Amino acid sequence: MKDDRAQAIRQLLFSNGASSIAAIAQAVGASVPTLRRDLAELEEMGVVVRTHGGARLADQFEVEVAFEQREARALTAKRAIGDLAYEMLQPGTSVFLDSGTTVLQLARRIRVNPLPLNVFTNCLPAAQMLIDVAGVKVTLLGGQLRKENSSVVGPLAEAMLEGLWFKQLFLGVGAIADDGALSSVDENEARLNATMIARAEQRILLADASKFGSRLTYRVASLSDLQTVVTEATLSPEWVERISAMGVRLRQAELPSGGGQ
Repeated sequence: MKDDRAQAIRQLLFSNGASSIAAIAQAVGASVPTLRRDLAELEEMGVVVRTHGGARLADQFEVEVAFEQREARALTAKRAIGDLAYEMLQPGTSVFLDSGTTVLQLARRIRVNPLPLNVFTNCLPAAQMLIDVAGVKVTLLGGQLRKENSSVVGPLAEAMLEGLWFKQLFLGVGAIADDGALSSVDENEARLNATMIARAEQRILLADASKFGSRLTYRVASLSDLQTVVTEATLSPEWVERISAMGVRLRQAELPSGGGQ
């Protein structure tokens, strides 16, 4: 079974729920016999549950697929931002990697080009990605699992942060309002992000252009509480001027020719 077809099956079942074999086969461009073999293999792996005449996604895989779908949005921009952030890393120091999907691209780059780092994170995918990388020591925060973001939040995580200090924080964000307010859809995540900012010497925001000009429910901090914003080169001139007026350094990643999604 090809990886891209397996991923297409998983995402289809996540988006549409239980579906018939005929509908899945048509959507992923496979014959019915081929799809039956794919579903049997995926069921053996614990990814799907076959039903009479169809299939549904196994409950434990819904969270993973949701995270994958968010990660795939603006992937080219996120990778370019991650590459630029990698250049800012200081070997031999302690860094905190937040649970955002853009920050996860920085973790991927560290895996490809390892540096000696003491990495702290509340992001389960980032911790798993770096756990066996030579020279990288990984510490995962303890606390409440937030399934929507594959992250750890809550009072226990906040208490752990209070006893730590980081040279660099690489922070993701849900939204950045016109007044510079950073915000999150989740109260616990917003509070933990604010604690991260208080415990880091260098505070670096990683955000693709889609995050600018919107606001979510729970306030995290202000852009002026950070030193650096790393985003893509397509950010509007109005936002470039606004960030500069707040006294925050701006670094913009050039996208590959034809890049975007």
